[in-house]
Amino acid sequence: MTARPAGPGTQRAPGTAREEVLARIRTALSDVRDEAPDPGPLYRTRGELRGEPLLDLLAERLADYRATVRRTSPAGLGAAIAAALAERGARRVVVPEGLDLPPLPDVEIVTDHGLSPQDLDALDGVITGASVAIAETGTIVLDGSPDQGRRAITLVPDYHLCVVHAGQVVQLVPEAVDRLEPHAARPLTWISGPSATSDIELSRVEGVHGPRTLEVILVESL
Repeated sequence: MTARPAGPGTQRAPGTAREEVLARIRTALSDVRDEAPDPGPLYRTRGELRGEPLLDLLAERLADYRATVRRTSPAGLGAAIAAALAERGARRVVVPEGLDLPPLPDVEIVTDHGLSPQDLDALDGVITGASVAIAETGTIVLDGSPDQGRRAITLVPDYHLCVVHAGQVVQLVPEAVDRLEPHAARPLTWISGPSATSDIELSRVEGVHGPRTLEVILVESL
């Protein structure tokens, strides 16, 4: 007796065809997994740039984001900070407790001990250090370390002056994530240029979610 093919009205058991197809796929992939070596990440995890080219790339990307960049030697850091504040007209600035600054004549340094948003808003700006800077994306990351302080002090004032040292600069995001891993439980602030947003008509508004002006002092190695 010859079996007849199922007609249009014949009901197949629920899920039978799907389960059969998935079972065949699993069987085929099991052979691949057993034989094929793990290729590892399919993206770059380490950059090739070092030294001056790396710092040049960071400065270029920061400028693309409308941040101002000053480059100086360790010996010239005090003068660079003083010049930046003078050009800004900043006379009273807040700093985190752990930030070690050179003497700054004619500038009142207000150390943050839990200042209120109203107190922070009345100041001319904030100076902080950084945890790491990513050259390829022009991004600076703060991790709440003593030289960076609370997130509030870098979000309320309208002007943020950030000191980045050459040894803190990496080329790629995965390199930055590796450096940040010891403090991964902390709230991290990733800064790519001044705070800005655009509406549906692409009208750009700066200063909505943080400082309207970002200035970076890049301290080059000796």
